[in-house]
Amino acid sequence: MRQRAGLYLGVGTWLLLSLTGCVAPVEADTETVGDVSEALTTYEVGPGKAYATLQAVASLLKAGDTVKVYGGATYAGGIRFTKSGSSTSKITILGVRVNGVRPVLSGGTTTVEFAGDHYVFQGFDVTAGSSRCVFHHADDITIRDSVIHDCPTHGLLGADADSGSLTLEYSEVHHCGSGDTHHQIYMATDETAHPGSVFRMQYNYVHDGLGGNNVKSRAERNEIYYNWVEGAYYYELELIGPDGQDEGLAREDSDVVGNVLYQGYTTRTHYAVRIGGDGTGQTWGRYRFLNNSVVMGNASTSAVFRPFDGIESVELHNNVLYRQGGGAVTVFKDTDASWAGGRVVGGSNNWVTSGSSLVPSEWSSTRRGTSPGFNNVASRDLGLAASSPLRDAGNATPTSPAGHTFPRPEASARYEPPRHSAQAVDTAVKRVLVGTVDIGAYE
Repeated sequence: MRQRAGLYLGVGTWLLLSLTGCVAPVEADTETVGDVSEALTTYEVGPGKAYATLQAVASLLKAGDTVKVYGGATYAGGIRFTKSGSSTSKITILGVRVNGVRPVLSGGTTTVEFAGDHYVFQGFDVTAGSSRCVFHHADDITIRDSVIHDCPTHGLLGADADSGSLTLEYSEVHHCGSGDTHHQIYMATDETAHPGSVFRMQYNYVHDGLGGNNVKSRAERNEIYYNWVEGAYYYELELIGPDGQDEGLAREDSDVVGNVLYQGYTTRTHYAVRIGGDGTGQTWGRYRFLNNSVVMGNASTSAVFRPFDGIESVELHNNVLYRQGGGAVTVFKDTDASWAGGRVVGGSNNWVTSGSSLVPSEWSSTRRGTSPGFNNVASRDLGLAASSPLRDAGNATPTSPAGHTFPRPEASARYEPPRHSAQAVDTAVKRVLVGTVDIGAYE
């Protein structure tokens, strides 16, 4: 039987020397697992490459492997990743642009499904899954620099069972959803199989939903940071409890920092945000909103925030709430809320239009005026004019309501959200503090 021994000759290069004297080059790197060095394989998929489809390599993958899929081509959907990487050696599925064009994954009942753990999926255009574009029921998945669009049901769906942590970043999601039960992004985590899981959504552009909510999550913890979310059919953001799991397993908390929530339609009259529950799953959780800019539609008659069913506490600091064209805003309607231990609401230094109603009496230092001084609301430029009353008007050290400290918060808004567009990887604009922190998503 022929045996091979590996000799390391440089980063990313191996020569495999057989005991019979044969020498063969292998395009691979190495990883040490215990006392054993294993070759990490890079697979290439595309016209003229070793593999024509992602399906052909999915069953071959192991921890640390990379798959390069070349752009300028469309590949069939129905791709299912079942092999797992590890927390320290993830499997990377990398879309390589050709002439600036991402590879397109199109069709299938589900276009891309993650059933194996520890993946990075980056650089793809995913579309036209008849049931959903991306289905998540794994753990430690990162989706980056991708466009998910034109899926008639869900764009990105997390399963109630088997799903753990997922990060969505520097991506664009649009024209997905239908009716009132199919959403652009619908996330969940399995609190039994993957306790402590987090849905982190950062630096994304989500817009033009065709049904449902732009972002709906039943995850154990939500970290919604620095996104532009616009034009939902119903809620821009709905953060609620688990479906089909014991509500006593965990308290679901949500940290919402530095986002723009913009009702881009002209005829819808819905709320912008619902938190707590939806009749099927209650969080009994803690919610924190810091430095967000919320622009309601000019026809909207509903409140910005709608606490509903089981909830513990809400705190809101340095947020600006405005209606296109001006006019009063209904801020906080909690008549449908079921408070865990009585109403717990805190907040400071929020700005609302003069004459607005249902402004929480628990808020301190609330600012009121006729205009927040955005550069140009109609053209979606929510930067601050020199005369803006939001400048230097925030609270730099916001605190939680007594006895309801929010766990592991994003202490301050460190970045600014993309400005009504997709954003390249690692180009998030750092929020540079000048004087006292400004109110809203932009400094």
